[in-house]
Amino acid sequence: MNTPKNRKLFLELCKTKKKKQMLLIFGPTGAAILILLVFLLLRAFSGNGDAKTVSNDQPETLEAESAGIQESETQRFQEPVSVTVSMAGDCTLGKDEAFNYSTSLNAYYDMYGPAYFFQNVKSVFDADDLTIVNFEGTLTDSTARNGETFAFKAPAEYAEILTDGGVEAVNVANNHSHDYGDQGFADTKENLKKAGITTFGYNETALMEVKGVKIGLVGIYELHDHLEREHQVRVNIQKVRAEGADLVFVVFHWGNEKDTVPDANQVTLAKLAIDNGADLVVGHHAHVLQGVTTYKGKTIAYGLGNFCFGGNSAPSDMDTMIFQQTFTLDTDGSVTSEEPNLIPCRISSDYYINNYQPTPATGDEADRILQKIRERSEGLG
Repeated sequence: MNTPKNRKLFLELCKTKKKKQMLLIFGPTGAAILILLVFLLLRAFSGNGDAKTVSNDQPETLEAESAGIQESETQRFQEPVSVTVSMAGDCTLGKDEAFNYSTSLNAYYDMYGPAYFFQNVKSVFDADDLTIVNFEGTLTDSTARNGETFAFKAPAEYAEILTDGGVEAVNVANNHSHDYGDQGFADTKENLKKAGITTFGYNETALMEVKGVKIGLVGIYELHDHLEREHQVRVNIQKVRAEGADLVFVVFHWGNEKDTVPDANQVTLAKLAIDNGADLVVGHHAHVLQGVTTYKGKTIAYGLGNFCFGGNSAPSDMDTMIFQQTFTLDTDGSVTSEEPNLIPCRISSDYYINNYQPTPATGDEADRILQKIRERSEGLG
């Protein structure tokens, strides 16, 4: 590795008898060329601190020489700064072409407009500093489905559902992001970005600045190859840290549908993310709530459930939650986090049907959902 220590050792080597031997064998010019070649090889193997990706969605190894960056960044806070983040689960803002239009999310959009869907949680999202959801589906005009049993899409203007609702960022690494192929995926990211929504997922990370705090966002799709995502987790966390992130949030799309307990892959990847520098780990895909726990003082929320979910007009489980946590960065760069605030919700304001309007629960209903989360958190650590 091309570190100061290695460079010093190399220079010392050049001053020893070996240098004299090289001069005898190769001559002054040849020895100089040999020394230059060795230096260039050392530099090539060390990496230059830039994030690189390859076409198979596995990032190359990143040698993040970020110690100096982090040291300077952590000195910029003159007083403690607190940031509150809200996380919510699957948002499928559209429908499959075979769905009955009259009961679909699209019908409600046509009747009530974009502000309808998040109006009951907008006050929560407006009061925080950053809101992140999982965007599961596409915003595209493409008609080329990729062969999935269910393929979800909507027009580009449906991005306004998020902006009107106070959502600032979305994970796009999930099993419906390519329902209409690469073109549909590219269209979706472009349409979200045009609406002012930050996207992240796969090898595309994001760095957002909130109240002067730099927040690195990493999204991992686990369902296809499970623990083979370990390398991607390490590299993408290292990448956003090298870019100056003060906080790192890792969002996984993982697990098994309807399972209320995280599987071994989820547990392994969650701990790996924290071991490599994540400040918070959340996940989704099971379509039901899973437990919340801590590891090394960092929170893991294994399953946030559905949220604004156009994938089913009558799901069997309509319980969900908004996960909130506040992080405080002190003047010395240290980070402390408060206990998570779990806001029990239902994915619908109607008790009997899904009207695609997530709503905070109250009274006995709120107590029931919180008790469900507590029970599913038992034994997780």
